[in-house]
Amino acid sequence: MPWQLLAAEIGFTIKVVPVEANGALDMGAYRELLSERTKLVAVNHVSNALGTINPVQEMAALAHQHGALILIDGAQAAPHQVVDVQAINADFYAFSGHKVYGPTGVGVLYGKQALLEAMPPWQGGGEMIKTVSFDAGTTFAAIPHKFEAGTPAIAEVIALGRALEWVESVGVNAIGAWEGQLLDYATQAVGGIDGLRILGTAPHKAGVLSFVVEGAHSQDIGLLIDQLGIAIRTGHHCAQPLLAHFGVDATCRASFAAYNTLEEVDSFIEALHRVIGMVR
Repeated sequence: MPWQLLAAEIGFTIKVVPVEANGALDMGAYRELLSERTKLVAVNHVSNALGTINPVQEMAALAHQHGALILIDGAQAAPHQVVDVQAINADFYAFSGHKVYGPTGVGVLYGKQALLEAMPPWQGGGEMIKTVSFDAGTTFAAIPHKFEAGTPAIAEVIALGRALEWVESVGVNAIGAWEGQLLDYATQAVGGIDGLRILGTAPHKAGVLSFVVEGAHSQDIGLLIDQLGIAIRTGHHCAQPLLAHFGVDATCRASFAAYNTLEEVDSFIEALHRVIGMVR
């Protein structure tokens, strides 16, 4: 949607990489879509709706072969796996604070120095100027300050720093490995539920289990399982075109984090059986 708004404002064509049946990007189609006219590739590192881990390093290399830049949304990746923006060769990489156990309203944007220096400020305010003159105009501070207009979210930034320290103390690889165990355990457990369909079965996944149940609406499942003390997400997950590809308008999504346990997965499965019995 943001790209559609920008396209309407400045004029460009959006081309979409199709998705395979298992939720992985069709890399053959991606290669075909790239051309010398391609300016920017925007892709999420991990799908929030399916958990699919996209091959962003390969995608970056292919984009650069055609002279295009790549912007990676890493909100779902940063708390679950080691992210090396230099190894990926990302031009831009962004993630949000609340996805790494930090506060809302704050996030991180990484960009290559030369690109950031060439970009104009996106907003005006205090601390982002070098000089101001009615006659000579305004010159801007060096990066990153020229992108930090006005009073920053001081408390949120400090809290985000502490959250990242905690993630590093536990170990991102350890977190990702544990979440993978939880996902495998839950995936096997729901496999025997009649009429339950898992969306997103690509071989490389983060700790996301997205599913629908035949004869039951996802919102009903979410509301009822909440009454049993289980929190899942239901809806379109800001990914309506993706869900339309799978022929559904909403899914249930169980997301696993560093603090979840196998016993909690058992509680989720038990509650899910009870809820499905209620709605069918």
